[in-house]
Amino acid sequence: MKVSATAKYTRHSTRKAHLVTQAIVGRPVDEAAALLKFMPQGTAKDVAKVLKSATANAENNHNLSAKDLFVADAVANEGPTIKRWRPRAQGRAFPIHKPMTHITVVVENRED
Repeated sequence: MKVSATAKYTRHSTRKAHLVTQAIVGRPVDEAAALLKFMPQGTAKDVAKVLKSATANAENNHNLSAKDLFVADAVANEGPTIKRWRPRAQGRAFPIHKPMTHITVVVENRED
C-alpha cells in the first residue's frame, strides 16, 4: 500500500530539492532518514520532515510497520515564484526571483 505526505510552498529551489529527493528513492525509511540527517543541503531538513510525516501516516492511518517501509517515490515539483525588485545604480531595478517547491514523498510497504 502506498502512503504519501506533501509539503507545499517550501522556500528552496526545485532543482536543488530534486537532487536530495532522488538520493533517497528506493531506500528503507530508516536508512533514508539517516542519509538526510547528514546531507549538507538545506532542503534535506524539509525532505526529512516530509519523510517522517509519510511514515507516521502509514503507521497511524494504515497500521503499517515502519520497519517494513521503503521510499517508493520522492518528487520535488515547482511551486510559485515570488518576484521582487532590487534597486540598482542610476535608477535601474533588477529582478529578484524567490522560488518555492512542493515536496512529495511516497512510502510503500515492502512485500516479502
